Amino acid sequence: MSMKTEKGYLVLGDITGYTSYVATTELEHSQEILTELLQLIIKNFQTLLTIVKVEGDAIFACAETTSVPNGENILDLVESTYSKFRNRVENIVYKTSCDCNACRAIPNLDLKFFIHYGDYVAQNFGGIRDLVGTDVNLIHRLMKNKISDLTGWTAYALFTEIAISEINLPRDQLFKHEETIEHLGSVMTYNLDLHKYYKKYQQKNSLRITLDNADKTFSYEFEFTPTEVWNLVTDPTKRNIVNTDNIWSVELRPNGRAGIGATNHCAHGDGEITNETILDWNPFEYFTVETHIDIDQESPLDAKITYELIPNNNNLYTTLNLYFQFRDNSNKEAINGIFPIIQNNTTRIFNLNSEIMKKENSS
Repeated sequence: MSMKTEKGYLVLGDITGYTSYVATTELEHSQEILTELLQLIIKNFQTLLTIVKVEGDAIFACAETTSVPNGENILDLVESTYSKFRNRVENIVYKTSCDCNACRAIPNLDLKFFIHYGDYVAQNFGGIRDLVGTDVNLIHRLMKNKISDLTGWTAYALFTEIAISEINLPRDQLFKHEETIEHLGSVMTYNLDLHKYYKKYQQKNSLRITLDNADKTFSYEFEFTPTEVWNLVTDPTKRNIVNTDNIWSVELRPNGRAGIGATNHCAHGDGEITNETILDWNPFEYFTVETHIDIDQESPLDAKITYELIPNNNNLYTTLNLYFQFRDNSNKEAINGIFPIIQNNTTRIFNLNSEIMKKENSS
């Protein structure tokens, strides 16, 4: 029986400092901490990837090309996973009062990622699933590299050239380095300093509107994964499905990516223009925008809107909560008059796009 060759992303998340941590600390306590961190990585990976196996201090995962229509999601996932890992490590350090070697050595733990795009074959050995193929060998061999020696980084994301091309990630801010691997030849890699990213992440102000401080809110139930819903609601062109007079388009993308500071643009049939700016961005969980709502032109309103994604049914379904905060929330008459129109238009956009997505998924 022939086995099917699949094409997609191969991702490894590897805890830095694992070997020395286990060797120099109390085994029982250190394993509790490491298990917690590995489970955190697995949970975040499962937003987008299929877990292949746990390899000691590393998690190996994959995703078929068809399950990642937007390659940028891979980078979003890497950054999101690292932020949660660092937050958890720092939280453990802050809260612990234990002075055992395992607890004192927690700050030495860090996280690296290896991302490749290529071919692989899934095999089952005695009920155990694994992946095989030259590209699988390559991503594992790249774990032994010179990046830390050359840069001093303990946390980074290594992308092969083909992975960078698939993700369509700008290369000018990445550290370029060629690795030579026995039997596999030269491999060009592009590397992202995750400590630098995390510092920027810490410095950003959280602008998340919640039920407690929202002026208006409504929810929509999707029969799609959080990743699918994220790609729908973060693509402004999907709104054009209900109104050809108001055309939404992507405008500014800092560093070639969606995120804080990115803008979307709507050209109205009457010649007016609306800009929407992203204020906060936490991939697959929530994002916040600031926009100008001008439906009837008589009572335009400026508002901030948070889109919050809640996974359901083992990540198969998603609840989307929209929280609105209006700049002039004293104008109750205008808000109450315009909000049902916003809700109806948004619901139509979600309904029509859901129908298209269901057809695409069944074809």
